Amino acid sequence: LVYQLTASILQPLVGVYADHRPTPLALPGGTLFSLAGLVVLSIAHSYPHLLLGAALLGMGSSVFHPEASRVARMAAGQRAGLAQSLFQVGGNAGSALGPLAAAVVVVRWGQTSLAAFALLALLSFAILWQVSVWYRDHGLARLIAGRKNMQAIELPKGAARRGLAILLALIFSKYIYLASITSYFTFYLIQRFSVSVENAQLHLFAFLGAIAAGTILGGPIGDRFGRKYVIWASILGVLPFTLMLPYASLFWTGPLTVIIGVLLA
Repeated sequence: LVYQLTASILQPLVGVYADHRPTPLALPGGTLFSLAGLVVLSIAHSYPHLLLGAALLGMGSSVFHPEASRVARMAAGQRAGLAQSLFQVGGNAGSALGPLAAAVVVVRWGQTSLAAFALLALLSFAILWQVSVWYRDHGLARLIAGRKNMQAIELPKGAARRGLAILLALIFSKYIYLASITSYFTFYLIQRFSVSVENAQLHLFAFLGAIAAGTILGGPIGDRFGRKYVIWASILGVLPFTLMLPYASLFWTGPLTVIIGVLLA
């Protein structure tokens, strides 16, 4: 809960600030929060320390994403859709590798091995520092020019509010699915089927990998059949499979969660 609050609820506040004051250094700065969170988790010996580490990881996500999404769009030129899908696939692939890393590294070598992942955060910091320099020297000029060329779109009264309300409701329901399965799926498998921690983490890896695959498929399918149809089918289409999930055997639980992941994404 602490991680979700700092990673999700805090993010719009960072986005509002970034709209008023673009901050290139937020890109490497976000990785420093993540690095600090990993170090705290690796040495935590009490529950409050675990919560602090989770909060720092969430803050890293909140600080990084608003500016990172903007940079992906700026660097894309006329292919903003492709850039956004690649950006999201990168994040989904990273999320999918998390449980695999936990199964292979943390379960085997213990809590202190989390500190080794801080080295990856340092590598990310070095790369994103270079990106932030490009953003400062070239991207800000593109941002200012783009704002000058923006054109207002006339819509019927209330149409934008209705559309946003529907989208928010659908996104809210989608992330209830994602947050619930991501957070509790391993515990469900261990309690229901008595599988090992490693086995449960591999099932979670398959679910998150399906989300990455669904993100790649969603763009072309949306272009072919229309974005609105894909959005509604994505959210409503998972309902029968999630209703079947509590009654499925271990053999069928894997395919069902993969289908849910692909459809949601």
